[in-house]
Amino acid sequence: MTEKEMAGWVARELSIGVGQVSSLAELLDGGATVPFIARYRQERTGGLDEQQIRSVRDRLESIRALEHRRAFILESIESQGKLTDELRTTILACNELTQLEDLYLPYKPRKMTRADKAIEAGLEPLADLIWAQEVTRGTPESIAQSYVNEEKGIATFEEALHGARDIVAQWVSQVPEVREMLRKQLRTHGKVVSKLSSETAKGKDPKKVFETYYDFQTNVKHLKPYQVLALDRGEREGVLRVRVEVWEERTLEEVDTLVIQNEKNIFVEDLEKAISDAWKRLLYPSLERELRSELTDTSGEHAIGMFAENLKNLLLQPPLSSRVVMGIDPAYRTGCKVAVVGPTGNYLDGTTIWPTPPRNQVEEAKQILAKLIDTHGVDLIAIGNGTASRETEQVVAELVQNLKEKGKGDGLSWLIVNEAGASVYSASEIAREEFPDLEAAQRGNISIARRVLDPLAELVKMDPKSIGVGLYQHDVNQVKLAKKLDDVVESCVNHVGVQLNSASAALLNHVSGLGRLISKEIVRHRETIGRFTNREQLLEVAGLGPFRFEQAAGFLRIPESENSLDNTAIHPESYRSVEALCRQLDLSVEQVTRDSSILTKRLQGVDREQLAGSIGVGRPTLELILENLLKPGRDPREEMDPPALREDILTMEDLVVGQKLKGTVRNVVDFGAFVDIGVKADGLLHVSKMRRDGRRVQNVHDEVRVGEVIEVSIESVDIQRQRIGLKRV
Repeated sequence: MTEKEMAGWVARELSIGVGQVSSLAELLDGGATVPFIARYRQERTGGLDEQQIRSVRDRLESIRALEHRRAFILESIESQGKLTDELRTTILACNELTQLEDLYLPYKPRKMTRADKAIEAGLEPLADLIWAQEVTRGTPESIAQSYVNEEKGIATFEEALHGARDIVAQWVSQVPEVREMLRKQLRTHGKVVSKLSSETAKGKDPKKVFETYYDFQTNVKHLKPYQVLALDRGEREGVLRVRVEVWEERTLEEVDTLVIQNEKNIFVEDLEKAISDAWKRLLYPSLERELRSELTDTSGEHAIGMFAENLKNLLLQPPLSSRVVMGIDPAYRTGCKVAVVGPTGNYLDGTTIWPTPPRNQVEEAKQILAKLIDTHGVDLIAIGNGTASRETEQVVAELVQNLKEKGKGDGLSWLIVNEAGASVYSASEIAREEFPDLEAAQRGNISIARRVLDPLAELVKMDPKSIGVGLYQHDVNQVKLAKKLDDVVESCVNHVGVQLNSASAALLNHVSGLGRLISKEIVRHRETIGRFTNREQLLEVAGLGPFRFEQAAGFLRIPESENSLDNTAIHPESYRSVEALCRQLDLSVEQVTRDSSILTKRLQGVDREQLAGSIGVGRPTLELILENLLKPGRDPREEMDPPALREDILTMEDLVVGQKLKGTVRNVVDFGAFVDIGVKADGLLHVSKMRRDGRRVQNVHDEVRVGEVIEVSIESVDIQRQRIGLKRV
């Protein structure tokens, strides 16, 4: 298949233009990144957004992989001397990998089978007679007698017929139409059934995680993604035994209909036996594995998509900038680690307190915290949500109340922060480079504090899988997961933009066109030569040539630059167009960037299509320029809900059914959302309680997102099991 044919195929599948796909393929093959193409090459792609671009990219990769496999199969069959013109045509016309593998199955190198041994014993001609279904006179026994050959291990006609049936069974299992029909049967009528794997299996599930699946069955087409992944994990841990069941008698009748063409032939009974054997020994085991794998892959893709959406919303939480933040990493035996960071994330001070069991040094801990708050002007306390979190929060709440009673705690509040990944970061190379003189335990609470100041800048330092906003993320395809999450991080970082003079190498690493080595070079250049005063100075960084500059420049911000456009998403390649625009409107760039309201007035009644043509750019580029001139330095995260700050504390015992309160969404899964309402356990907002009008939810992400502050009411409280049911208000 040619590149043009591939482009046409993708265009039809995704309902976009062939020219758009071709242009996009050319840009991607040339090394351009998705964020760069989506923002700065809209004229070439016809305005495709990031999601569409990634869909085209992934589909092109899939088709190219299919073509690579097709070429291998053709070469393999040809090397065996079995590639006929008809087979070649069929293979070339095949556009599905599964069908392609079905065609290759008879020619695929394999271990010696029962059929292969029967062929070596000279029974293939007898199998041909059974398969052809043309013999209508005589008996199978009399014909099979002539194939008895004791030297080759065939002592009786029964053995001859049995061997021939083995050959026929293998042929039946290799018929593409049979395999495709059975796939449809399993997908449409199959039932997934799970049982406890043994009498002692419950001992492998002490927390009864898999109790729902001890005796479970449902139609394949009704199986939910999270159920598939739960069944897979339960089976893997030896708790469950899972299989796909189908009505065997009906299934065999369907195969008979496809295979048996002449019921008057004398071998019809042998053919039926061969079909039954093919189903039980070859087809069912193979197709059940294939279906289970397909279900796992599909469910994994869904779980990856859920994780990606949660990660995006977590990364795009608005920063609480210009704060002095105290981060506390709670613990029992090892004490609570405390760190104070300044408005830019700089580390100011740190210590360890022991207000929790076994030491219970509550008053001493309050004195230490009060001194740090007073010394550094702390106005926000971030508490990690891990072990001892609620006990630590109780101490903080009492301290804040005491300070306010003394007139010292005005504006002081706290919040609970998802600390997932902090321990991973604290032991990482990035953390060691940032804080070489601190112990790993002390670095984790710095990370907790910084997550409040700028979640994006801090969370990109960690492996996304460790951030804790997914479900079964360790059970899905890790290569696909890593790729998807990398896409999310790349998209978020470039959507927001990065301050060139303050960004860490870890954050710069995700900027379009850069990478780990170039990012370190930028930081080294900044430390040795000084702060960047314009974007063009990037070209002085070792290894950063014109192409990388083109890809990266528009996503890097320099508020201190002598050119105000360097603090916008306007690409340097468009600076002359900006000047031409200002001339057209009888303004200067300085006037516009100083007071955008002037530009708003001048644009009234102006034909923007005509304006774009007059300055030599396309309409999308003009709109990008105007958006950034009208809102220079805008942080898109400002449109999101700010985190919920606290000034009081609740316990589960305080909760009453029907009580209304606000909470922060911590995680979103298929069956609902986990919401932090300020007590020890997160509440579950089940999908059935998510819509105020009671209608069924089609997509849970359309209703809630990670980081969102929502109002809920208490539906149920189970203190013993630490479970809270919620309803959307």
